[in-house]
Amino acid sequence: MILNDIADRVFRGVETVQDGVHEALFEPVVRLGVTGLSRAGKTVFITSLVANLLDRGRMPQFGPGTAITAAYLQPQPDDTVPRFDYETHLAALTAPAPQWPESTRAISELRLSFKVRPTGILGSLSGPRTVHLDIVDYPGEWLLDLGLMEKSFAEWSAEALTAAAARPEGAGFAEALAAFDPTTKHAEPEAKKLAQSFTAYLQAARAAGYSDCTPGRFLLPGELDGSPVLTFAPLPMGEAPRGSTAREFERRFEAYKREVVKPFFRDHFAKIDRQIVLVDALGAIHSGPKAVEDLRRTLADILAAFRPGRVGRILSLLGQKRVSRILFAATKADHIHHAQHPRLTAIMEALVRDARDRADYAGAGTMAMSIAALRATVEETVTHDGKPLDCVRGLTESGKQAAFYPGELPEDPSHILAPARQGAQNWLDGEYEIMRFQPARLTLRPGEGPPHIRLDRAADFLIGDKL
Repeated sequence: MILNDIADRVFRGVETVQDGVHEALFEPVVRLGVTGLSRAGKTVFITSLVANLLDRGRMPQFGPGTAITAAYLQPQPDDTVPRFDYETHLAALTAPAPQWPESTRAISELRLSFKVRPTGILGSLSGPRTVHLDIVDYPGEWLLDLGLMEKSFAEWSAEALTAAAARPEGAGFAEALAAFDPTTKHAEPEAKKLAQSFTAYLQAARAAGYSDCTPGRFLLPGELDGSPVLTFAPLPMGEAPRGSTAREFERRFEAYKREVVKPFFRDHFAKIDRQIVLVDALGAIHSGPKAVEDLRRTLADILAAFRPGRVGRILSLLGQKRVSRILFAATKADHIHHAQHPRLTAIMEALVRDARDRADYAGAGTMAMSIAALRATVEETVTHDGKPLDCVRGLTESGKQAAFYPGELPEDPSHILAPARQGAQNWLDGEYEIMRFQPARLTLRPGEGPPHIRLDRAADFLIGDKL
């Protein structure tokens, strides 16, 4: 068994070196990771990004646009990873009665290839070169799981129980836990009931706007649904005999790290070059100060999972990857008037300040901005009580057109972050509303992708230098 493991590692190493040499010398490959927490808009972002890279009529701030002579989809290199269903998602957004596509529930991948005309003195002497963009879509909940790798079951349990006790959504789980004795002999039916209660709490907490809900696979189990590796819950740890539920849950927690989290890191996450983290900052603000503070801590934890910085050319040939650029993007900028976009960006920058400082120090380039991958609204100024209000108009979930004023974001981000850090229950100086709009019906001219806000700037930061 040991010899087989060694042989497998040697084979993987040789394969990685061969791939690295080919990529570096002939056809460069950029692996772009796209993640975000629930309702951040990952599927819409990838669909609109690919459509706008294929047809670049709406990408004036995408620097390499004029150098690209062709862009086309190709079969992805990873045969065991599901393909991102770009065509189905685009059809949903561009249908006569458009609908938002289904959200990310598992990892998927898509390869977009470019023929790029060389520039500079030698540009006229050589033909177009090929650059591949491999877009890797994965749930942000899985990314948070990487933080579990360095925690024991007791450490994770203490943190999870503290968080659950502070949230109304945890009341049901607290009641189930109070009636449960973890030191008794393990019985699967009782263990399953407790795990289901914990999962229900995580789902309710996520729906309430909280971000740090681990383990992530409890929310998106996929093929692991009902398996023992997802049948455990945090417990108050003390002395427990062999064969007890406490010992069995501890074993399953370690199996979760070993069999679920580690393979994801090894096979997918560790190969990423560039990363965008999509954030529904407006949704968190609407949910209140506690949700904003939870989001701030979660974003800092997310960056800890990356290996930001640069590697030398030799190490890159050996397959060693480091995320060299990270973009934190506040999504749904079309839900507020453009006059408030700088304030949303400033809040986003403040939310990720700790995380960005760590990444910048490690040599990675970072940026924060506000975007809308697909613009679903138009702007409109209405008069209310004799005063003009900058609103957005769009199609509501009820199917009616409506103008909406979400409230005015503060000029100083500390007016949002300070109450959040202090544990305030509600905003003192106003409420921030949010409206869920349906996608607008699109009429696209030849060469145009779907309408957006700053998607071209995001693409330029993430991959422009590679093209």
